[in-house]
Amino acid sequence: MADKLAKMNPVVHFELPAEDRERMAEFYTNVFGWKTQMLGPEMGNYVVATTTESDEKTGRPKNPGAINGGFFTKSDDKPAQYPSVVIAVEDIKEHMKKVEEAGGEVLGEPWDIPSVGLYVSFIDTEGNRVSMLQPRMPVG
Repeated sequence: MADKLAKMNPVVHFELPAEDRERMAEFYTNVFGWKTQMLGPEMGNYVVATTTESDEKTGRPKNPGAINGGFFTKSDDKPAQYPSVVIAVEDIKEHMKKVEEAGGEVLGEPWDIPSVGLYVSFIDTEGNRVSMLQPRMPVG
């Protein structure tokens, strides 16, 4: 068991669904002081949510244990639209196989997020939607 846990893959991002992205961004900005950046239709109208200061070179949070996230627009064509976390992995294809071998379900193929990395969501054995990211820059 210890061998399987030798390499841990950290949670590096969170995602929250939104019916109204402007309203949601305003809520988290006003309540928690987060900064938001509205992306366009070419990025699925995603909203980047900055919760902590990041290093300019790596884009990673400066505060250990802190993560940034984003809001995605709810739509009828996406499964399991709930709050979720994103886990960084070194090899997304390898981890897609591991998800399926362990009883999970991968939701489609990885897609390339420009300057970020490869991303894919999955359903775990308990019905939770979680995502994986193979970052362009190494984590840690």
